[in-house]
Amino acid sequence: MEEAKWLYGKHTPTVEEYMKVALVSSGYTMLSVTSFVGMGDLVTKQMCDWVVSESRIVRASSIICRLMDDMVGYGKESKITAVECYMKQNDASEAEAFADFREQVKKAWKDMNEEWLQTTTAPLRVMMNVVNLARVINLLYVDEDGYTNSKTETKYFINYVLVEPVIV
Repeated sequence: MEEAKWLYGKHTPTVEEYMKVALVSSGYTMLSVTSFVGMGDLVTKQMCDWVVSESRIVRASSIICRLMDDMVGYGKESKITAVECYMKQNDASEAEAFADFREQVKKAWKDMNEEWLQTTTAPLRVMMNVVNLARVINLLYVDEDGYTNSKTETKYFINYVLVEPVIV
């Protein structure tokens, strides 16, 4: 709802305002919870609460997903992205915004790795789903929008992983 108000009200929020809303509305946290389906007794209400409470690893994963999505979607979608917010707030160029976001993504990966190595609040199998979401987004968005343009590199990766035999 906030994002629609920004778009149609022609208001560009600060990066902080945007990220507060966009990390929730992006649905990445919900995708993490959904990924627990089929994991049996390992996943409890406690584990779902852990994800929704936005632990450090979940927040870092969401930041990676949101910023990478916004960078590949910049200028192609009719919605406000973190890129526009950053450029307006800092009177910066697209290149400067991208450089800063790449640094934030690197920091988020470090945060995820630290949390992975130190946490005792969730089983590693549960945390792996959160990490894997960020890995998939990284694969899809590292050079281009591999989600929208899935007939390019994405098709190759899927074929390579799921169709081609692994030679042992």
